[in-house]
Amino acid sequence: MEDDAELDEAPPLAIEIPGTSDPARRAEDGGGASVGVTVITGYLGAGKSTLVNHVLNSQHGKRIAVILNEFGEELGVERAMINEGEGGDLVEEWVELANGCVCCTVKHSLVQALEQLVQRKERLDHILLETTGLANPAPLASVLWLDEQLESAVKLDSIVTVVDAKNLRLQLNEQRDSSSFPEAYLQIAFADVVILNKVDLVSLEATGALEELENEIHGINSIADIIRTVRCQVDLPTILDRQAYDATRVAHLEALLQENQSLSGRELHDGRVRTLCICEPRKVDLNKVRSWLEEILWDKKYGMDVYRCKGVLSVLNSNTLHTLQAVKEIYEIVPSRKWKEQENPMNKIVFIGHNLNEDVLINSLRVCALAS
Repeated sequence: MEDDAELDEAPPLAIEIPGTSDPARRAEDGGGASVGVTVITGYLGAGKSTLVNHVLNSQHGKRIAVILNEFGEELGVERAMINEGEGGDLVEEWVELANGCVCCTVKHSLVQALEQLVQRKERLDHILLETTGLANPAPLASVLWLDEQLESAVKLDSIVTVVDAKNLRLQLNEQRDSSSFPEAYLQIAFADVVILNKVDLVSLEATGALEELENEIHGINSIADIIRTVRCQVDLPTILDRQAYDATRVAHLEALLQENQSLSGRELHDGRVRTLCICEPRKVDLNKVRSWLEEILWDKKYGMDVYRCKGVLSVLNSNTLHTLQAVKEIYEIVPSRKWKEQENPMNKIVFIGHNLNEDVLINSLRVCALAS
């Protein structure tokens, strides 16, 4: 069966290389720039290993490092983030593949593995992190996005979730009717890109079946791009260098917000994971917005569990557009550019989460706005 074959796939045979560091060489190769990290997540059997092998075997001309983690929930993410130092000996040998990529398995310290990577003499174009042992990508995303240990040597580029088109609806239905942790929902909710894999097993079943699946995915996370694949055969530019967490990509963020502006959750009366967008036309007090966000993200004041948040803010006493991003409890508000003359400054925020209450979000944001 195809599922079994994907579970059994291993990284291709490789040749071990030394991991020495050459700072001068790194400087010549542009080593001062941050290296993007793409987190790959998904259910067991969805095709994560197939995607990784596709990257490792393709002749794409890029030098990509692939980290296969083996730290699971029982070890704890906090432990995985600890840099054990030179005596830790927690990272397996790096190996180089025929197409110039490098690969390793990490048992404990992700931070140490990333630091070793960026210290290598060969300049990397990108890093892929396959989250084998973790169902929820949020803790890793938070660390990669704004972690001071890494000192901007690497940056979170995007989260890619691989889903099995044949079994996705069953997985979602099982978790919708269950009190257990909604892993399938979380993995889609945090995604910037969803790879809808094994579409060949669905397309012949019924007309419109794939469109229904895509609608269900966008019902959970409307800001994610969906890519249909067979055996995860994707063009690398569609999943790499997405810059999903780059505060300077205002045009892309505004396009996302415009697409989602009409999203409303008022017709949905259950507590499932979904996306909604709220707007406030008046300028907001930035300090009040920070307090508002912290009450929602940190204190869970309104009983909502927010997974992702993206938005633009129109701030009192400022003609600068501010961008807002959040992953679970971590958020960032960054001044970006001047509002353009033809623009109508407005606050627009997209929330992805569980038990979202649209009226509460709208009314509580309104408190942050001051009457003109």
